[in-house]
Amino acid sequence: MEKNILIMATNNAHKLEEVRQILQGRYQVKGLADIGCMEDVPEDADTLQGNALQKARYVHDHYGVDCFADDTGLEVDALNGAPGVYTARFGQQNGYGESHDSEANIRCLLDKLQGATCRTARFRTIIALVKDGEEHLFEGVVEGHILASKQGEGGFGYDPVFAPVESGKAFALMTPEEKNSISHRGRATRKLADYLLS
Repeated sequence: MEKNILIMATNNAHKLEEVRQILQGRYQVKGLADIGCMEDVPEDADTLQGNALQKARYVHDHYGVDCFADDTGLEVDALNGAPGVYTARFGQQNGYGESHDSEANIRCLLDKLQGATCRTARFRTIIALVKDGEEHLFEGVVEGHILASKQGEGGFGYDPVFAPVESGKAFALMTPEEKNSISHRGRATRKLADYLLS
């Protein structure tokens, strides 16, 4: 493969775009479709770290490419750290629609927090890199709180209801540059970039 190409174990266009912006062209980041990986990559571990490693190892082992994968969890204090590793499937698990349905996930979260006085939460991203036969982990965390209702149209996932402490406004109201400068994935990706470019 050409030098400085990295595969990210995802078909999520939003994630790929965020990571490309953070790496600023120093690596060519391609998704699973770019290597012809159409199957569902397994992610059934019970931790974020386990899921990220499972995805990166699978792609590395089956396609012979250097690969990184992320798993992200929203940890809400009033819900004892839920949805956590089930963040993408939270709504579905609670009868609110399909897996990876952002609207269902947000509705479920806001319903569960109705009347809650504590709304503190954090996003945690773990990136697992499998490169040159070695495995590396990078973590990014952003503290914040869950808003009472949706704000903004930008971003994806829970962005309309999560406000980081650094700004107090929803991720969905920020430009991609603003979000990437403080987000969990931004922080983990910068650690990945520091490692790759060191």
